[in-house]
This record gives sequence, C-alpha cells and structure tokens, in this order.
Amino acid sequence: MRWVLYAFGRPLPPAYREWVLDDVTSRTWVLRHFARTTVQLLVPAVLLYVLIPGPAWVRGCSVLAGLLLGCFYSAAYMYETTEHRAMRAGYPRGTAAARRGRAGEAERAEQARRYEQRWRTPPDPARRIVEP
Repeated sequence: MRWVLYAFGRPLPPAYREWVLDDVTSRTWVLRHFARTTVQLLVPAVLLYVLIPGPAWVRGCSVLAGLLLGCFYSAAYMYETTEHRAMRAGYPRGTAAARRGRAGEAERAEQARRYEQRWRTPPDPARRIVEP
C-alpha cells in the first residue's frame, strides 16, 4: 500500500530515503518509472471505460488513446519526475542525475571504445582499393 501511495506522489518516511534514491537511479529506473506511471493511469482509465457511455470499442479506443498520451508525457518528463522524487526524499537537486551518470560512464566508455575501433582506426595498408 505504501508503494501505491508513493507511485501517486506521496513522499515516503525518512527511513526509506536511500530506497527512493535507488529507485530513481538503479539500472532498471526506467522500468520502475513506467510501472509507477501505469499504476497512476490505470485508475482513471478504468473509471473512464466504465463511466463513458457508448459502444465498448469506442470506449476502449478512447481509453487506449488516453493511455498512450499519458505514457508519452511520462516519457517526456521522466528525468524531471525522478529528480523531483529524489528531492522530496531529501537529496539536493541533481543527485539522481549525477548518480545515473556515474552508473552509465562505463557503458559510454565501452561504446566510445567500440566506435573508435570501428571507425577511427587507420586503414590497413595491405588492403588497398584500386580504382579503375
């Protein structure tokens, strides 16, 4: 129940401060963000489907369009939302982004190394291309 309230924006007690930072910076933080978004969107989606008059397919398409729009906006503001959650847990602005950045440094370094190896290595002199 506490997680559902957290998903709707209620801050957790100070004892969960480190869990919140881990929640918004772990390797799966994007999936966690969309899990919270799904919980937030499910309640109005079900209510709208039940309360809107009309054929079931029209109600279903309308609710689906709303869910897609909600997920789009959630993705657009994903970084700001997670940063705000970390700030509400008592961390200074930029803590979540900095921690995510350190976690991704090794992956970015590996990508840069592969890029350099593939595209920036000098051509092999034994493999000359002769133009006609």
